[in-house]
Amino acid sequence: MAFYNGEAGSYENFHCSMQSPENGVVSTHASADLQRLPLHGIRVLEFGHTILGPCCGMVLADLGADVLKIEPPGGEHTRRLKGFGAGYFAYFNRNKRSIVLDYKSASGLRDAQDLIRSADVLIENMAPGALKRAGLGETDVRELNARLIYCSLKGFLPGPYGSRVALDEVVQMMSGLAYMTGPPGKPLRAGTSITDILGGVFGAVGILAALRERDLSGLGHSVECGLFETAAFLMGQHMAYSATTRESIPPMPARVSAWAVYEIFESSDSAQIFIGITSDAQWQRFCAAFDRPQLLADPRYATNASRIDSREHLIKALTDTFGEMTGEEIMRRCERSVIPFAPVARPEALFSDPHLLATGSLAATRMPDGSVAQLPKLPIRIDHAALGLRASPPELESPSERQAPPQQVRP
Repeated sequence: MAFYNGEAGSYENFHCSMQSPENGVVSTHASADLQRLPLHGIRVLEFGHTILGPCCGMVLADLGADVLKIEPPGGEHTRRLKGFGAGYFAYFNRNKRSIVLDYKSASGLRDAQDLIRSADVLIENMAPGALKRAGLGETDVRELNARLIYCSLKGFLPGPYGSRVALDEVVQMMSGLAYMTGPPGKPLRAGTSITDILGGVFGAVGILAALRERDLSGLGHSVECGLFETAAFLMGQHMAYSATTRESIPPMPARVSAWAVYEIFESSDSAQIFIGITSDAQWQRFCAAFDRPQLLADPRYATNASRIDSREHLIKALTDTFGEMTGEEIMRRCERSVIPFAPVARPEALFSDPHLLATGSLAATRMPDGSVAQLPKLPIRIDHAALGLRASPPELESPSERQAPPQQVRP
């Protein structure tokens, strides 16, 4: 990362770093591939930290936007996080440039204002009112740039909870997500920062819609997204269940599944495999693939509804069946008969997953210690092409390590 030199305060004259994953050399120009990406020419300022704002910026960067990450003196705090936070910066900050800018100081505020004048989008997920107090609220910046899309990502949308500070885990608890995830009486947060990540994605969706509207009106717009509202959106299917059945909603581990066979089974070699049979046609194929004609002929198992009524006996019979087979044999038969199945894997298994490797779904990303890890790309393709890695997360540099100004990303 480098520092603004105070000259001709345009977007291009800020000295920024962009780390190339291929050779470790700091690059100060956009990749040629940028010319072909959907958001080529869109300039984004990211006043973001942790996951919510950086994830939103990463989505836009992967789509080709020139995302300039604004970091405080010393760098964004996730560069130094330990524990489960150790991977935040490396994952959510690829394909971005970065500068250190103290917008709370008079000179830093002027520099930020200069950047805003030539930007298309501003993303912020600071504490409620933080940018407004610094003179960078939506009304302030609208006077500098009437075409700016101003995206605020907060714990809560404006309302009774609007002044609260939220975390991913906070909204998982208060939305019912933690209740739904754990067994009865033991609420459990989901196994990833799902509301932070999805909130960032929703923010990016809102920005894209606002940019499209700006194409028509010529004017900027505000975009807001709340973590709590994101978690509530995730709970919508359960709310609809409650409204439809007039029943209390049980946690997922205690639910009555819509499908009789929707279970994790254990093989003879202790492999855990999930199998889901969601139609009568699948049930017929399953019985044939596993040589169980007696199950197919049993009237108790003729339909999904009857299988649910007799689920206790059915699951015991299947448990005995799978207990006689290896995990490989179970999965081979499921795949051959087109039955939904999955081994219960750990995240580390994805590094070498043959499907992800064959489809080019992982990007070789340079980590803070200089090593390279394969990390997931956006799970979308445009014209059959994946959205690749143009630059690993920017390094933190000292003031003496300034780079030459980056080549203009657009005229």
